[in-house]
Amino acid sequence: MGCGRWTIYFLTHDATRSAWIQPLAVEYWSNTTNYRGEGYPRRMKTSQKTDDRDTGANLTSPVMAAFKVFQQELDTKHDKHERLVKLSRDITIESKRTIFLLHRVTSVPDVEEVLTEADLKLDGVRLNIRMIAEELRGEDLHQFHRAFTPGIQEYVEAVSFHHFIRHRTLISLEEINTKLVFVKEPEDTPEGQQPMGTPQVLTFQVTPTDYLLGVADLTGELMRMCISSVGNGDMDTPFQVSMFLRQIHDGFSYIGNTGPYEVSKKLHTLRQSLSKVEDACYTLKVRGSEIPKHMLADVFSSRTAMMDQDEGMA
Repeated sequence: MGCGRWTIYFLTHDATRSAWIQPLAVEYWSNTTNYRGEGYPRRMKTSQKTDDRDTGANLTSPVMAAFKVFQQELDTKHDKHERLVKLSRDITIESKRTIFLLHRVTSVPDVEEVLTEADLKLDGVRLNIRMIAEELRGEDLHQFHRAFTPGIQEYVEAVSFHHFIRHRTLISLEEINTKLVFVKEPEDTPEGQQPMGTPQVLTFQVTPTDYLLGVADLTGELMRMCISSVGNGDMDTPFQVSMFLRQIHDGFSYIGNTGPYEVSKKLHTLRQSLSKVEDACYTLKVRGSEIPKHMLADVFSSRTAMMDQDEGMA
């Protein structure tokens, strides 16, 4: 039955007079379940004055007072959550800018200058992480973890990328957490007086899950650096990156399905990055002498695009 209004007539019988009385019309809307009879009174609405009187009476009850406290606690928690989300976005943006800066190492003569500039950007990112540590003082970290985990993962990716370019190794979780210890000096005091209080130490600990997810994202940046370095005539970096990615892949394979769910999801992306780097190394080893160096980057880019299309069709 379609939408619309229908009118149904009911005949009522009077047993005392053995006669049919005037039919009763009832309106029916096919898209709702409401019936309205013309011969029945409508339900009375509660007056606004009654509601106001009841509300005023309930304000004095201990139940209303308790729920007022709950409301304040929830509002405080939601406000803190929104501040953490904003800080996480700022960390993500600055970390991505640091990664884009680090990709210039394949095309500049002075690598150390780029790394020094990246250090300054990472110091700015740590200031935002310090603000997160201040927000989480006295709070359960895991209660607000979902609010700032995207930014922390991006920071781990930027720091690990910076560490690999400088040392050709993977930074450990302990090394990352060592740089996230902050000292808060006591407030300024008038000249000639001793400072009140002692310096406070704020610490922020990156969780193992965030560390693993950040390292998994690092593999994509290493794959891009590998292709860019070949285009600039660097034939050693692809083989170093390939060996490094194999070690990371072996480590993630040991975890398997026993680790967090997000880690197993990124394992597929890690394998794709490793496959592209190995394909680049194969091309350099087998056909490197046949292809001019200035054309190698175009060859790798076209092969990478073909591999992406094949993976999308599979």
